[in-house]
Amino acid sequence: MSARPPIRVLLADDHTLVRRGVRLILDGEPDLTVVAEAGDGAEAVAAARATEVDLAVLDVAMPRMTGLQAARELSRRLPELRILILTMYDNEQYFFEALKAGACGYVLKSVADRDLVEACRAAVRDEPFIYPGAERALVRSYLDRVQGGGGLPERPITEREEEILKLVAEGHTSKEIGELLFISAKTVERHRANLLQKL
Repeated sequence: MSARPPIRVLLADDHTLVRRGVRLILDGEPDLTVVAEAGDGAEAVAAARATEVDLAVLDVAMPRMTGLQAARELSRRLPELRILILTMYDNEQYFFEALKAGACGYVLKSVADRDLVEACRAAVRDEPFIYPGAERALVRSYLDRVQGGGGLPERPITEREEEILKLVAEGHTSKEIGELLFISAKTVERHRANLLQKL
């Protein structure tokens, strides 16, 4: 059995120091390799079209073309490309804009050393990845819709998903939720991914 080729990553950030740090994190993993870099959104779009990449990791705020604009363009031109937004902005508006632009993940730079590798792997598995604060925003949005008579999602959530939803809203991590519900953190992550798709 042969090993899978590494996930080819395009990294776009207007700060060279950030790109170097993120590259060190990603290239330190056997299944990830940075194959292209860009200093702005326009360069990112050009690089993605010129180089075979599986995943684009984009900063939100870049000159010439923002990460959100680049995400929209990449989603349109290369629909099979997975996109993660890497940002310093813990901001619900940016988060929702990123999802609308085609991103499947939103990672804060403040915890990138902890979350980025898993976010990259989740994105390539076509699973959403977002930081806990954004999950709380989704929960609030869902509750506002339901309480305002906006209706339930097309696929109603299960009892277990509802338990997890409440614990996420209270700010618990996947590990803590797993311990409280006597399930693995990996199972919690799978439920969270299902919830994100349903909400």
